[in-house]
This record gives sequence, C-alpha cells and structure tokens, in this order.
Amino acid sequence: MKLSFSPEDEQFREEVASWLRENLCGDFEKLRFRGGPGDEHTYPEERKVWEQKLAEGGWTCVGWPEEHGGRGCSIEQQVIFFEEYARAGAPGRMGHIGEGLTGPTLIAFGTEEQKAKYLPGIVAGTELWCQGYSEPGAGSDLANVKTKARFDEARGKWLINGQKVWTSLAHESDYCFVIARTDPDSSGHKGLGFFLLQMNQPGIEVRPIEQITGPSEFNEVFFDDAECEADDIVGAPGDGWKVAMGLLGFERGVSTLGQQMQFQNELDEVVQLAKTNGAANDPVIRQRIARAHAELKIMRYNSMRMLSGQSGSDGALQKEALIYKLFWATWHRSLGELAMDVMGPECEILEDGPYELNRLQSMYLFVRSDTIYGGTNQIQRNIIAERGLGMPKEPRGNTI
Repeated sequence: MKLSFSPEDEQFREEVASWLRENLCGDFEKLRFRGGPGDEHTYPEERKVWEQKLAEGGWTCVGWPEEHGGRGCSIEQQVIFFEEYARAGAPGRMGHIGEGLTGPTLIAFGTEEQKAKYLPGIVAGTELWCQGYSEPGAGSDLANVKTKARFDEARGKWLINGQKVWTSLAHESDYCFVIARTDPDSSGHKGLGFFLLQMNQPGIEVRPIEQITGPSEFNEVFFDDAECEADDIVGAPGDGWKVAMGLLGFERGVSTLGQQMQFQNELDEVVQLAKTNGAANDPVIRQRIARAHAELKIMRYNSMRMLSGQSGSDGALQKEALIYKLFWATWHRSLGELAMDVMGPECEILEDGPYELNRLQSMYLFVRSDTIYGGTNQIQRNIIAERGLGMPKEPRGNTI
C-alpha cells in the first residue's frame, strides 16, 4: 500500500487544483461547499451545469479506462483528484451514481452495445442515474426484493412492476438501474435481473419523501408496466445478484475516497466553529475532535489498503472492505453529534423560518440515517462475522 505520491502525481495535483481555481468561480462560486449530506437539494440545476463543465475539462470519470472516455487515472491520482476537489470546496456531484456505480458496472458486466449506449452520456455529464435497490421489506435484506420483471413477447420488452424506496435524486435522474425478479417462483438470491430503465415514461411514478431535514432528496418510485428494452438487461435473467454485488463492490471502492474528502470538509467546519465560539477550550470537546481527526485518517488508510488489494475489474474487494460501511457510518453519526455539542444551545435555533437549517444542523439530522441505509450496522456486523471471520451464520427462521 502506497501512502506517498510520486513527483508525477504531485504534478497531476497541481493540474487539478489549477483547473478548479480557474473554473469554480463566477456563476459557480455559490456552489462551494454545497450539495453534501442533507444539502443535496440545493442548486440542482446549477450543479447539473457544473457536471457538464467538469466534462468539458475532462474531469468526469477520471478512473475509467481511456477507451471508455475516462482518464485512466491510477488509484493515487484518483485520491489526489478527490482531495483537491474537496479542498476547493467543489459541490456535491449530481452524477456520482452514474460515474461511480452504473458506469463501472457496465464496463465490467455490460455488452458492447450497452456501453456504447450509456457510457458517453455519463462521461458528458448530461445523463444522471439513480439506484433502484431498496424496497419496503427489502432494505438491508436486498435478496427479499418483490419487484417483478416479465418479458412481453408482443411488445418485445421487459415490463417492470413493483416499488422501490429511498431512491436518492430519482426526481432529478434520467435513468435508473433496477433489481427485479425475473422468475416469479424464485426467492432469495436466485431468479433476479439487473435492468436499465428510462425514468421519463408513463409506467414510472416518483413520489418525494419529506425528510426530517425539510427537503426531499429521497423518493418512492412506483413501476406499473414500466418498459425496459429487451437488450437493457445486464447479464442474463438470473444473473442479477452477481451484477448487483459487483456494483456494491464499486460502491465500497474508489468512490469512497471522494466521500472521505467531504467528511474532511465537515470536520474542518466543526473545528473552525469550535475555535470561533470557544468550544475548543473545553478539554472534552478537544479530545473528541482529536479522536474524529484520528479516525478519519484511519478510514483513509484502510481505504487505501482495501483498494490496493482490489482483486479485479468486477468490483470484487478483499475482506478488509467488509468493515468500511460500519466504520464510516458510525464515525459520521458521531461527527453530527459532535457538531451539535460544539454549537451548544445555538443548535436549537433555526437559521430562518419556517424551517431553515444551517449546514451542520442538516448534517446532524441527515447522518442519523447513515447507520441504517446501505445495510444497517447490525447487518454489517453479521456480514463481518459470517463472511469475514467465518463464524456460524445467525439462525434464521420464520417469525410471527
């Protein structure tokens, strides 16, 4: 595992930083440090334009192979890009699901026709994606999905029926990848398909979910004979679980480095506030800040370790990756609690009516969900025990 950078890498760092200095200004100035957790509702149209600005500069999909429109950056260069992007205060990415999840999954599992159809729009920043995994009753237990897909011979298309929930930015997305059951008699991991659907069609309804933070970044998505082209299933019917797990490997992969740089910005804001309002004079607060700083460094080093052991282009990671979701979610939730303690009594005061929160207040409320979505902390501990340590599986049976 490399923890230092070569002279060539440092030259690349200056190239990234220079481009951001020259372009993150003017109409884009107001986007600085916006669009993070609990703040994804801010400036959506302007952030879409920013995606296209990044594409013009060649700064989307930097880790993709050059033959698919990327820069072919090394792991070290990708780390540098995310570091400089966060240091500049560049906004949360509207295209992160397409770039970090859909694209790598299609490169690993898709047909040449699917790559030609979908990758260019992701690289150009003109086509945004959302994720159709979780359902009522199938959140952490993804294998319990009930959404169904049947092939209609008359139309020559797949028809999707069911419901997804907690779908981030579905109301802003052009496409959605959906896990659905192709075999109605199947259960668990078997009989699933991985589908690519256009969102703007009569068979799809998006209903926003109002959050405790005020806005609606998450959505329910209902499918009522939603159409999917015959050749827009990734892999064969029944391969959905394999493709879905490959995608989650990418979710735990290089994209985590950008997440950590955002965490650093949030921690920096907490530290600055503590210095300004005097909370830093409290030895307990200082100790908690030091702990947050140290654990964020550990998070980064572990990510570098797990990425250096990535076993292939299919998203597969070594066992070190199993601890990542549990670690970052618990850390982030603790950071939100620390932020409120640093704010003191002012954390109870709104910025403006009727319900205007500042960034730290929004972050605190939003991160309460971190230990739930994407696999609860309890599920993560089971995964570590069973898959990582080889311990006996938890007894499972029918409950009343």
